[in-house]
Amino acid sequence: MKLSRKFVNDYIDLPKDESTYDIAEKMTLVGNEYDFEGKLISCTNLVIGEVLECKMHPDSDHLHVCKVNIGKETVQIICGAPNVREGIKVIVSLPGAVLPGGTIKRSVIRGEESNGMLCSLGELGLDHKFLKLEDTNGIHELPLDAPVGEDPIKYMNLDDEVIDFELTSNRGDLLSILGMAYELGAIYDKKVKDIDLSYTEGNENIEDRLKLHVDTKACPLFLARGAYGVTIKESPDFIKNRLIASGIRPINNVVDISNYVMLETGQPLHYYDADRLGKNIGVRMAKNNEELTTLDGQVRKLSNTDIVIDNGSEAIGLAGVMGGLSTEVEEDTKNIIIEAAIFDPILIRKTSKKILRSEASNRFEKGLDPKRTYMAMERSLHLLEKYADATIVKGMLEHKSVEIKDKEIEISYAKINKVLGSNLDKETILDTFRRLSFNTLDKKDIVIVSVPSRRIDINIQEDLIEEVGRIYGIDNIKGRDINIPVKRGHVDKTNRSIRTLLYALGLNETLTYSLIKDSEVYKYTNDEFEKIRVLDPMTEERSTLRYSLIPSLLSVYEYNTNRGNSDIKLFEIGKGYYKKNNEYLEDSKLSILLSGNYYECLGSNKRVNFYVMKGIVERVLDYLGYKGRYYFKKEDIPKELHPEQAGSIYIDNKKIGIIGKLHPNLYHDDIFVSEINLSLLKEIRTSKMKYKEISKYPGISKDLAFILDDDITSEEVIKTIKKAGGRFLTDIKVFDLYKGKGVAEDKKSLAFNLYFEDPTKTLTLDEITPLFNKVIEEVEKKHKAILRNS
Repeated sequence: MKLSRKFVNDYIDLPKDESTYDIAEKMTLVGNEYDFEGKLISCTNLVIGEVLECKMHPDSDHLHVCKVNIGKETVQIICGAPNVREGIKVIVSLPGAVLPGGTIKRSVIRGEESNGMLCSLGELGLDHKFLKLEDTNGIHELPLDAPVGEDPIKYMNLDDEVIDFELTSNRGDLLSILGMAYELGAIYDKKVKDIDLSYTEGNENIEDRLKLHVDTKACPLFLARGAYGVTIKESPDFIKNRLIASGIRPINNVVDISNYVMLETGQPLHYYDADRLGKNIGVRMAKNNEELTTLDGQVRKLSNTDIVIDNGSEAIGLAGVMGGLSTEVEEDTKNIIIEAAIFDPILIRKTSKKILRSEASNRFEKGLDPKRTYMAMERSLHLLEKYADATIVKGMLEHKSVEIKDKEIEISYAKINKVLGSNLDKETILDTFRRLSFNTLDKKDIVIVSVPSRRIDINIQEDLIEEVGRIYGIDNIKGRDINIPVKRGHVDKTNRSIRTLLYALGLNETLTYSLIKDSEVYKYTNDEFEKIRVLDPMTEERSTLRYSLIPSLLSVYEYNTNRGNSDIKLFEIGKGYYKKNNEYLEDSKLSILLSGNYYECLGSNKRVNFYVMKGIVERVLDYLGYKGRYYFKKEDIPKELHPEQAGSIYIDNKKIGIIGKLHPNLYHDDIFVSEINLSLLKEIRTSKMKYKEISKYPGISKDLAFILDDDITSEEVIKTIKKAGGRFLTDIKVFDLYKGKGVAEDKKSLAFNLYFEDPTKTLTLDEITPLFNKVIEEVEKKHKAILRNS
């Protein structure tokens, strides 16, 4: 919303010594941020000049040598504009003038001295959409009575200052100059002036020429009135200049009045050519595939969620968004019908997003005050009578299913102070409501506040408390010591511990969007769930809440590899979202992605493989206290993973994650991923971790290898070894897998390292040998294994 200082000054007397910057900053302090503040035209050293003499340049076929009277003196200026000529009044930028295109300097052009520049409005920084054709093609011509030597910006009443606010979505009331006036009135304690709603009615009654029908609940309020005998011409300067300062292009007096009233009150209006409209006007929902040619000449195909205005036989306008071409107000229009209405904001938003976002639709989307609908209608009649010579038709067609009254909210003074942490007295709180133009009824310890209908954002007690806080000023509330009992809370440090470990293992943490493509939601999982799709996604790339974090990590992987980084070591701890049995749920997950080389130690890099990923997962689970309780099974593998290099992770017979290599059909690179459901993991209790002293005595390391059936896993063999090895067997490692020459096709060789240790003494070979032999015997017996001798 662009706020014109001159426009808002029509309704409130702002302090003259207060700069626009100070106004913008004070508005920010009450919650209204701004993007820009400054002059509408910020050029310097400009004067009004009169061209006394204009001759062709002796060395050019298009340049002119002009003698220009600037009041105190006559200067020579070279000008190439086709419309420059003797006798016209012009805008002169003198040497030293700062324009958007640069600083003007004295110069010599093809041998002739030039002491400035004759300007168009475009060269002063005015947007080209505001320029007439003559301003686009040449210099701007001022009226012949323009005072030579004076400031042309002040003369044209373009000496305005503008603040461009970035408003929050709940403050639809601030999309009007009156709304801004009330906000500034609260800040500066100034009263907002009434606007002129007076007009005189003629003899004819609108009900004799037009009938109204509303056939949808999506239009709770619809007003129609007539203004006949209008004269379409150029608008007065004050209307044009206020529209320009607000970012709207002036067109003619009738269209400009419509836009002026919308800016003034916040209520969009639409004007119809009464003679082309017919005898009926109404509101209904569009039919599927119904067509309407809008004002921009485009044929729009509508659906049954679009609201349309019709004339009893066909659609003539897209409600709240754009009028129809068939009833457009044109240069020869004499009689107009004025529409002021309120439509369903959600439906308007859907339609405007599909068709066109405009100043009008932006206001309809945020909700409107019914009182302002009536005000806007009367204000437009006043202006049409005054500036378009209109005769106002008697009567008004009205459909109303909305209750029009102010809201009353009861609140105690104690609650206001408790929530704000303040100690405001009753008089200060009541004065704050007065400054906001809220009527109040004081009842000892409580106050009943009557909230004007223009403030549709205020509905509950907390809204009133916020108003008191922001208008009184949060910075003005004095801090105080708070003495309350504090007890130690419980913080789950699991995620922090995982991060610390993975950093130490050389992985990099990433944070990604929770929204992904709809087509990726069911990837990398076999779980059954319903996806959660955003109702109105900005793009299809971010349309659905993720279930697995792996698609998000793959997007980071692709971003890096596309820029030459092939060694990827990523992890993310984030949320996965899903729906089950009509309940919306979320799980915390740890996802890891590895590819390329993995740095082990100084001077040593290892190519990432399944066992590197498995080792990292094991380190995480060991670190969290699940050592000896987890295992990997080659089952329930998502189709996106390699069937021979993937598995599921289990703890106590409960699946908590997956691990594996991405299927070669998806990626040619070797990419390994794992994902652990931390929410499920934390449900599995762990005993308190115990620490023991490192043994002072050396242990004995023994290696052995078995030839086994190919379907027997190392996990099964380790369990057997652990059971047979007794209490002195403290560690078992698999260090070799062999298939090939000397081993049958359906067999494999697995080599293990066994470490025996006694914390109270040094073990001897005689003590270890019986245990070692028992291990061999049990493995051979249980797994039909053959001890490999070489």
